[in-house]
Amino acid sequence: MKKWISAVVWGLCFSVSAQAVEPVPNKPDIKESLGAIKGWTSQNDLKISLPVTKFTLDNGLTVLLLEDHAVPMVSYHTWYRVGSRDEYPGVTGAAHMLEHMMFKGAKKYDGKAFDRIFHENGITNNAFTSNDYTGFYENLPSSKLELVMDMEVDRMSSLALNPDDLKSEKEVVKEERRWRIDNNPMGLLRELMMSTIFKVHPYKWPVIGHMKDIENYDVEKLRFFYNTFYVPNNAVLVIVGDFKTSKVKSLIEDYYGKLPSRPLPERKYAMEPAQKVQQNAVLKKDVQNSSFVVAFQSPRQGEPDMYALDLAANILGYGTSSRLHKRLVYQKEIATSAYAYNFAMKDAGILGVGVNMKPGLNTQEALDIVYNEIWKLRNQNVTDPELEKAKTQVMKDLVDSLKTMDGKARALAVNEIVTGSYQSLFTDLEKYQAVTSEDIKKVANKYTQQIQRSIITLEPKMKKE
Repeated sequence: MKKWISAVVWGLCFSVSAQAVEPVPNKPDIKESLGAIKGWTSQNDLKISLPVTKFTLDNGLTVLLLEDHAVPMVSYHTWYRVGSRDEYPGVTGAAHMLEHMMFKGAKKYDGKAFDRIFHENGITNNAFTSNDYTGFYENLPSSKLELVMDMEVDRMSSLALNPDDLKSEKEVVKEERRWRIDNNPMGLLRELMMSTIFKVHPYKWPVIGHMKDIENYDVEKLRFFYNTFYVPNNAVLVIVGDFKTSKVKSLIEDYYGKLPSRPLPERKYAMEPAQKVQQNAVLKKDVQNSSFVVAFQSPRQGEPDMYALDLAANILGYGTSSRLHKRLVYQKEIATSAYAYNFAMKDAGILGVGVNMKPGLNTQEALDIVYNEIWKLRNQNVTDPELEKAKTQVMKDLVDSLKTMDGKARALAVNEIVTGSYQSLFTDLEKYQAVTSEDIKKVANKYTQQIQRSIITLEPKMKKE
């Protein structure tokens, strides 16, 4: 499913404002507007339309501009086409570590000045790293746009990478790894799932990196990573908000145009072969209850099958009215939660179905119910009410993500990087709406056979007598 930033959950760090209205029946001439959705006349005629201006500088910097004068604010996003998939054994987590170091100062603005200036000028900022990209953003008063542009150009062109800063920041990242993964049952489960499903593709290692690699970072390793990937021809700049496009375009040409492009390495990623035998992985830790994920390889973001799989996952395990929650939590009362998702990345995706058991119970009964519900998807049509509810929920999530300037900027950036064009955002609603129950049965048969599944289980350690 498209996540405008799932970096907080799937990567690391880390709105169209109108009330939802019912389509007006039998009045096709009425043109209601639901935020960024234009021509909201019926659920069969949903469109997203944003007047984006796109251009590319001579040095290769891709720029997307969207004027929005609702409030005197600007959302400023600088995303780089580099993530954990660009790493290799020994430097896993380098993209994330470099994200941290980008806040430690450059030639013109040192680390203390960076934070102080943002605070004094009412600017909020943060960053995130994922498998496919690294993003930095600021939300600021529109009068401060040129200031932020000067600061972003500074750290794009002359990052300090001070050894003392790196030494202290390594301890921060090590503690982050402990919090997100080592001492987090769901983080442990997800890390094991990724390394089970992906055997050859670099998606197999964690975005934050392995602890041993974090401990061994040095300035030379990160400098190479910075010089290689933090270049204008590997970046996408998205600015949304209260400005005049012609003026901002001139500013971008003045500030960024002087930066040189550099040759980028050839991106050759080992593609994951289709899974042909069931994989099982079990991890025993000091946890109170068992958890598991039944996961399958799924298509990359933007592929036609993604839309039907998003809806299938919604029907299986989105919210308390989903099939799995009803059976496992309400009826059987053997689980504390059940969920499903289809997470699509640039090169591949994962269809996951997860269950957290009540303490003291084993997983077999819950596994059998999960298998049964997946079998139903392959062999029985989902009902019309289920399908319509899933479409409504998925499309509402998509539209809600566009309610703010920041949300629009994220959506434009992630589509530009992951699918190759920001315009793929504009066709998503109609693609979800076009999915039929037969389509869901078709993709379930294509992707969820027994030989294609991986079963990843987290179990409590046996207590010593």
